[in-house]
Amino acid sequence: MPVDPDAEIEISAFAWVPPFAQGLVRDLRVRWVLEEAGLPYRVRLLDATNERPANYLREQPFGQVPIYNEGNIHMFETGAIVLHIADRSERLMPRDPAGRARATSWVVAALNSLEPMIAKLIDIDIFNPDAEWAKLRRPEAETNVKQRLGRVSDWLGGREYLEDRFTAGDLMMTTVLRILRHTDLVAEYPNVAAYQARCEARPAFQCALDAQLAAFAKHESAETV
Repeated sequence: MPVDPDAEIEISAFAWVPPFAQGLVRDLRVRWVLEEAGLPYRVRLLDATNERPANYLREQPFGQVPIYNEGNIHMFETGAIVLHIADRSERLMPRDPAGRARATSWVVAALNSLEPMIAKLIDIDIFNPDAEWAKLRRPEAETNVKQRLGRVSDWLGGREYLEDRFTAGDLMMTTVLRILRHTDLVAEYPNVAAYQARCEARPAFQCALDAQLAAFAKHESAETV
């Protein structure tokens, strides 16, 4: 069944998260791709500190954000959502089969080849910094992240983007690289750091980030009244 052009897009997000997570929550990826594609959307805010409503688990089996609703289309998982939206915008997804295949590969690579390594480091640095097991495992975790960053650096070389222009692959890769902001690891690879900065300078990214942070600021302001 084709997408209803008049259907309103809704995504879910958290009303507030602790400062270490602000600007990193995964609804940012979907906000960004929607901004790049020029598609308006509304946001359903959830309380991250409470259990999800039972009906929400029928939309997102793991209780995470974001979900994506558009008419008869109901989705979860940012990789799937980003690819779904990117298919509707040549700015994000090349129309030729070869270009589309490459952009899709980079979306999956960011999620499968890089993010799991970074997640292990985050688990140590943010959630278990004082645990003895974490102290023992951190050197290996950092080495693994550096290895993957080195691969990205080698691939980029002097390129501006992962392929010949910005695609959904760059969008996803940038959001994954941002997770390392509590470290100096990306800065150790100047071409990767420049690439990340280049992607973050896009107006659509700035709009998406501002929208996410505005919700947190509004919540914090209400809490202080």
